Amino acid sequence: MVLSNLEDNICILTINRPDQYNALNYKVLKELKSKFEWILKQDNCRAVILTGSGNKAFIAGADIKALSVMNKDDAREFSIFGQNLTVFIEEFKIPIIAAVNGFALGGGCEFAMACHIRYASDNAVFGQPEVGLGLIAGFGGTQRLPRLIGKGRALEILLSGNNLTANEAYTMGLVNKVFSINELMPAAKKLAVLIANKAPKAIRATLKAVDKGKDVSLNEGLLREQEEFSDLFLTKDTTEGLSAFLEKRPPNFTGK
Repeated sequence: MVLSNLEDNICILTINRPDQYNALNYKVLKELKSKFEWILKQDNCRAVILTGSGNKAFIAGADIKALSVMNKDDAREFSIFGQNLTVFIEEFKIPIIAAVNGFALGGGCEFAMACHIRYASDNAVFGQPEVGLGLIAGFGGTQRLPRLIGKGRALEILLSGNNLTANEAYTMGLVNKVFSINELMPAAKKLAVLIANKAPKAIRATLKAVDKGKDVSLNEGLLREQEEFSDLFLTKDTTEGLSAFLEKRPPNFTGK
C-alpha cells in the first residue's frame, strides 16, 4: 500500500490505495512509518518525495469505515499513532517534499503540513472537514494549521469544514508552489535533485536548527544556530565546499 522507489539519491514514497482515494487506516500508517524507518538506513538517500497514487488524491483523509467502528480507546490510540508519525516526519533528518496531487483532506492535509516543503497540483484540494463528521482533526491539524497560516484563518477552516483550492492554499502560505498535474512530479523531482546535490550534513543541520528553534525565543534559536554552524567546520563536506568555491569547481559532497 506504500510504494517506494530509491533512485539517484531520491526516494519517492507513494500511498497506493487509489480506489480508496489513498485514505489512511492503521495498516497504511504502520507501513508508511516502516518505509520512513527504512529510508534512514539508506546511506544514499538525500531527499524524499511523498505523494499519492493517481491524479485524484494525495491522501483523502482517514478511512471512514475504520473510524466508524472505533471506541474512545481505539480513537485515542489512532490519534496518538498518527500524531507521532507526523512528528516523526516533521523532525526527519532528510528533507521531505509533499507532492500533493488532488484531495488532501483531514489526515491528508495534516500529513502534508508535517512535510518540510509542499508542492501542489492545480487540482489539489485542502481541508479539515472533521467537524462535519462530529470530530476534530486528530493528527495535528489543530496545532500545525494555526502555526502555518495564522489562528484566524486556521479556525475558519477548522470550524467551517470548508475546502481550499490549491491557489487559495498558496495565497495563505499553506503550500509553496502550484503546478499543473503533469508538471507536479517533475517540479518536485527537480527540487529534490537540487537538495540532494548539496552537502548532506549542512542540509540536516539546517532542518535541525529550524525545527529546534520554532518553539523557543529568538535568542535561544540563535544560540542553537551558532552550534550547528560551528559544528559543520568539523566535517569534510564543509572543507570540500569552501575549497571547491575558491578553486572554482563543483563540490563533491560525500556526507562526511
